[in-house]
Amino acid sequence: MKNAIYPAIFTYDENEKCYLVEFIDFNCSTFGKTLEEAFNMAKDALGLYLDSLLEYPKTTKEFNKIKLQNNQFVSLVDINMEEYYKKHSTKSVKKTLSIPEWLNDAAERKNINFSQLLQEALKSQLEILN
Repeated sequence: MKNAIYPAIFTYDENEKCYLVEFIDFNCSTFGKTLEEAFNMAKDALGLYLDSLLEYPKTTKEFNKIKLQNNQFVSLVDINMEEYYKKHSTKSVKKTLSIPEWLNDAAERKNINFSQLLQEALKSQLEILN
């Protein structure tokens, strides 16, 4: 699944002066001092939670029937998991490749980092921005 959208309950806590965010479909919560920060934190929490799952939970369809208090509202939080994974994944994959010996010797004399160079070349070829 590339995009994920889940409803969350945003609660303004007058005592703490912050917004609490609780996802309706699973046990995941966060908070932010401002509404903007709460939404950003909700996206991060959603990405972190979904990244740990093999299969995503079903989305509540009738979230508009949830009883809310005066200091609460429901909003959809969306995330592009491909973009989240690119930004946050640190897992490396070992690749074996072959190059001519003379090219290897020349690159080693220049202290070229093969892994870094290959990553940069692949990103350039695939038109992926950092």
